[in-house]
Amino acid sequence: MSENTQENSQVISHIHWYPGHIAKAERKLKEQIGLVDVVIEVLDARIPLSSCYNNIKSLLGEKPRLILLNKADLVELSELKIWIKKLEDEFGCPVLISDAKSSKDLNKIISKVIELSEPRIQKLMEKGLLRRPARVMVVGMPNVGKSSIINKLTGTSKTKTGAKAGVTRQQQWVRINPKIDLLDTPGIIPMKQEDQKRAQKLAFVNSVSENAYDSEAIAKELLKILGGKYKEKVQAYYNLSADDDLTVENIAESRNWIIKGAQPDIRRASTFILCDFREGKTGKFILDEIE
Repeated sequence: MSENTQENSQVISHIHWYPGHIAKAERKLKEQIGLVDVVIEVLDARIPLSSCYNNIKSLLGEKPRLILLNKADLVELSELKIWIKKLEDEFGCPVLISDAKSSKDLNKIISKVIELSEPRIQKLMEKGLLRRPARVMVVGMPNVGKSSIINKLTGTSKTKTGAKAGVTRQQQWVRINPKIDLLDTPGIIPMKQEDQKRAQKLAFVNSVSENAYDSEAIAKELLKILGGKYKEKVQAYYNLSADDDLTVENIAESRNWIIKGAQPDIRRASTFILCDFREGKTGKFILDEIE
């Protein structure tokens, strides 16, 4: 077995999934989606493809979808624009960007939801029903920012409209606009992943429970990707020279994180490498590749 194969096997063994919950989670998600006219799928802008759910079409059917690339403040806009075009072409639905620090995108999101819901509202009116607000929900992988999007949409004037006909009492709706009602609980897309490379990227952005992987192995894999795409920027952040390899050991030594026996503190360095990336301190990076 080659060294690279050994390293990859080590990482794979550190990311564990719990498929027993998948079927139950999908059933709940389908029930929620059945209540709405439009679905907002939130993706992490740092991993636009890896944070997508492969079976989203089977969940939505013909339901209109709006993709939000969240945490856009953590990536370069010029690179993100290329991804917006790719995702729109590939999935055939509108793509907007968002971040937790700004509400500039709010009007665009609301306008697009109203636009996407209108065909459904018109069909209901053709059947003799009165016009009602569009019903929308927010779905996505864990920790992509669904709650922050819901908070942004509801704002400070959060007025619950209560249960509706055919809706269980547990489902609460918020009138965010005269034309839109929002289901105030996010739809959690189940974490079913056979692709371990994708699993690693989800771990990089903290979409996987820390109990499911080894932080040292994941930090090493993150540095491999950053070294291939953004090596000079990462070296500069950690005060490494151009001749220094981008390794956890070198970063630990650069920060003078040394433990007994004059050895680099790998565990501490790994934790900081992951945190620095997640907080955008290392740089504004997109980890997925456009094929």
